[in-house]
Amino acid sequence: MTTSPRLVAFDLDDTLAPSKSPLDPAMAALLIRLLDVSPVCIISGGQIAQFQMQVIDNLGDASEDQLARLHLMPTCGTQYYRHENGAWSQIYAQNLTDDEKARALEVVERVAKHLGFWETETWGPILEDRGSQITFSALGQAAPVAAKMAWDPSGEKKNALREAAQAELPDLEVRAGGSTSVDITRRGIDKAYGMNKLADLTGIPLDDMLFIGDRLDENGNDYPVKAMGVSCVAVEGWHDTAAYLEKLIPELQAAANRVTDDPTDG
Repeated sequence: MTTSPRLVAFDLDDTLAPSKSPLDPAMAALLIRLLDVSPVCIISGGQIAQFQMQVIDNLGDASEDQLARLHLMPTCGTQYYRHENGAWSQIYAQNLTDDEKARALEVVERVAKHLGFWETETWGPILEDRGSQITFSALGQAAPVAAKMAWDPSGEKKNALREAAQAELPDLEVRAGGSTSVDITRRGIDKAYGMNKLADLTGIPLDDMLFIGDRLDENGNDYPVKAMGVSCVAVEGWHDTAAYLEKLIPELQAAANRVTDDPTDG
């Protein structure tokens, strides 16, 4: 593991916050402290509206300088946002074509119904067009966390749906997303793609980054980051992440102080 990362990246759901839920005030405070000593990236399958509700709206105490060090990568890095001139600006978006969207929506709905995974009691839409990503959420986007956790605790349903849809969409990328979701993007686009883009955009090598996520298992949507060799920390919820940051932030501050105090520096 990199001893003093120059950038810390996070998954969002079940890493920084419960699924589709706002940051706890304690986590928001830790993120703001972290932004004082390191650039931060949040990369997730959710769209920017989800980032707004879960993260941005809860960082009211952050300064402009702190927000300028926050990199937001919705839909697994197919979109990228930075805080500029007091607002969040989209820097790029790798959007699907109308044909790709139509095929993805048709296939994932048909396959889900065939497998018996198309639920009738839902909270919000099952299918969502996120521009650069089509997302299937078995219980809807606004389902309670407890219902989501109970739907597919082993991940078998998501994996079966992913495999069946992938077989019919060979030109696209189909992968397991959150606790009840499957995401479809252009081929070769996953969180590893997003991290590579982040390295290009920031000039910070992947070897100098640290990634924290809850789905680093082989079937998890965080696994591509681990597989590409980025230093990773596995957590099982935001409380784990908070405990880790309580130790990491002072270490990064101490490292920064050592550089500042080094008479040979610069």
